[in-house]
Amino acid sequence: MKEIRDLDLNLLKLLKVVVETRNTHAAADKLGISQTSVSRGLAKLRETFGDQLFVRKAHGVQPSELAEKLAEAADEMFNPLIKVVDSYRNFEPQELESEVTIAMNFFLLEVYGDGIFAALREALPKAKFKLIFWQENSLTELLNGHIDYMLHFASFPLPQDIYQHKIQDIKLCLVARKNHPVLKDGSEWERIHQLPIAKGIIDGLNTKRSPIEDIYQSKGYKAKISLETHSVRLLLSYLKHSDAILYGSSFVNELDPMLGTYPLPPSPKEMRQIQVNGGYLQSKRGFPLNQLLHQIMQTFFDDVVQP
Repeated sequence: MKEIRDLDLNLLKLLKVVVETRNTHAAADKLGISQTSVSRGLAKLRETFGDQLFVRKAHGVQPSELAEKLAEAADEMFNPLIKVVDSYRNFEPQELESEVTIAMNFFLLEVYGDGIFAALREALPKAKFKLIFWQENSLTELLNGHIDYMLHFASFPLPQDIYQHKIQDIKLCLVARKNHPVLKDGSEWERIHQLPIAKGIIDGLNTKRSPIEDIYQSKGYKAKISLETHSVRLLLSYLKHSDAILYGSSFVNELDPMLGTYPLPPSPKEMRQIQVNGGYLQSKRGFPLNQLLHQIMQTFFDDVVQP
């Protein structure tokens, strides 16, 4: 097997087309080259990978398992390169047709997803979008260039490879059902410390222990967390049908009219608001697409008024 690093990338493009067409003549026509060039290219591929790659059939060729996997790998390899070229070559947002991937914390996606998607579609009307939850493998995907932009809380730890900028500060409060039997009369620690707590899990921040639990402990109380979940829908349902409280923001009220907001008990400054950051790879700070995504996000959040 020859050194793969020395492989002509055009050969992978050829292999991909032969896998797709299952016919060397059709591949030659699609690539605009001669049948002889296709045959020579396949011979070089066999030398490199030490595999027959294709078996001749009556009306074409049958790719081997290795050939099919190489074709898939070629797609994965070329897509980031295409994104780079698209980002620099006469960047016209109105004409961009490539896929744009944005990962964000689940709460941010649930609350702001509709508005963010509308803003993206207006600026990039022909693009394809993937708006996804930030998950365990998202950092790796971001570092590998498979995620174009991220939204997360500033307290979420990220390496220096990620360029971050402040997007918005969100004021925090207690969220519970309207006319809560305890909170309607006040939210001092002595009054609320016995109430059950609903906790939205933010992977990487409060999976094991949340800052709220530390505050309760510093006050001489034990936080009674009765529900932990990634599901915003489940959180809202539980709050509506119980006396539980959520340490969250007034944006939650926009998701369900049966919920109300109440003042926080006396808390440290860092617990009274949370900062939202946007970010992308440091190596992409000069890319027109990433700069545009930052501009779209900043403009959108500048217009958001917290209820």
